[in-house]
Amino acid sequence: MSMDRGFGFTRRAAVVALLASVALAGCGSKGSEEKAPVAAGAVEKANLKLGFIKLTDIAPLVVAKEKGFFADEGLNVTLEPQANWKVLLNGVVSGDLDGAHMLAGQVLAAGAGIGGKAKLITPFSLDLNGKGVTISNQVYDMIAPSLPKGPDGKVIHPVSAAVLKPVVAKFKADGKPFKMGMVFPVSTHNYVLRYWLAAGGLNPGYYLPGDTAGLTGADVQLSVTPPPQMPATMEAGTINGYSVGEPWNQAAVAKKIGVPIIVDPDIAGTTGDKVFGLTEEFTKKNPKTVKALVRALIRASMWLDADGGKNRPEAVKMLANSKYVGADEKVLLASMTGKFTFGGGDTRPAPEFNLFFDQQASYPFYSDGIWFLTQMRRWGQIAESKPDQWYLDTAKAVYRPDIYEAAAASLVSDGKADAAAFPKTDGFRVYARKAIDGVPFDAHKPAAYAASFAIGLKDGQKVTPAGVK
Repeated sequence: MSMDRGFGFTRRAAVVALLASVALAGCGSKGSEEKAPVAAGAVEKANLKLGFIKLTDIAPLVVAKEKGFFADEGLNVTLEPQANWKVLLNGVVSGDLDGAHMLAGQVLAAGAGIGGKAKLITPFSLDLNGKGVTISNQVYDMIAPSLPKGPDGKVIHPVSAAVLKPVVAKFKADGKPFKMGMVFPVSTHNYVLRYWLAAGGLNPGYYLPGDTAGLTGADVQLSVTPPPQMPATMEAGTINGYSVGEPWNQAAVAKKIGVPIIVDPDIAGTTGDKVFGLTEEFTKKNPKTVKALVRALIRASMWLDADGGKNRPEAVKMLANSKYVGADEKVLLASMTGKFTFGGGDTRPAPEFNLFFDQQASYPFYSDGIWFLTQMRRWGQIAESKPDQWYLDTAKAVYRPDIYEAAAASLVSDGKADAAAFPKTDGFRVYARKAIDGVPFDAHKPAAYAASFAIGLKDGQKVTPAGVK
């Protein structure tokens, strides 16, 4: 499967776009507050409450709501913003939320036995990529003279974290730690930030049983900050940069308080990001409801990426609403339409930055889950070495392509999607984008991959309260 197509106009994209438009014509825009017409026995639970954090990758949920896809599936969905990822997780586990926009690492951590209170699963990937690393103006000014520039005077990307080494050394000499924010210990943002720093020769620290902050051996101290608070926290000087999803990198540009230095496709290659998460218990009790949810989300993701992304501006208007992301439309447009703004006068094509359906973005690939698990092991959240089979078994227990495929097949049967739009796969994605350090990811050999980095735990090493052994 090619991974370099982005927003290109392809025959398959054209077919998907046509089918998506037909589906829309059939269901119409029913309005966000209309009650779903529920047929008797169609779903086990028609009225649902789903949680989310204010990020642009909630787009499939918002589109499914606002364009009437949920209602068309017999569902009356309420979308509720949550204060942070911990509150959201607790809501899903307690049953206060029926499901949610979740970090892939949250559902995987539960499957791997990392602080999980309930078994979680995901039948749907909300997006690929979509994250960036932003540094403060102060830090950017310190590294700017060393950044290589092209003939047009713009900085050549991708930028290695090695440029931060003199800055980190200067902070240390002045008796100050160099600090960066990320959104949650098991977030993609944490792992891509760690990947970038380590690839540049900076240790982001290990997690020990006695150091759940992950600061052991750290050259750069990472801490948790809720996404909407990232810009203000950096502006206050509490952190010197951060890794976050949109629109909070673009918010730093708009406020002129920081500079996005790299986007995640250029760090570890293509990575999964958020997922739609539910408890296994809810899934077993309400299989028809879950199938209806996934059908609606597939249709929404098709709409988002149809015809080269022509619907993205309309999606931006939805997301800008205060009940969803609540950011200025111009800020949202800076990363939602196939481009990314790194600073004033520096907007570049970024067709793979934010994908919802194209390149099979919505399919819950086992290999995407396995990559997250390798990073958990690399940094000590998984304390001891694990065999390859453990990685596969853990991913399979959490990622549920069987549910996705059943929903997709029913859409095809109903004439609402084309069979060619969905992958014939064994659950392993083909990763064509190279990571910044050149280390290839082989999801069939995760143990060797996890132990292969210059900075990171090696095979046979384990973390204990006393340190890395």
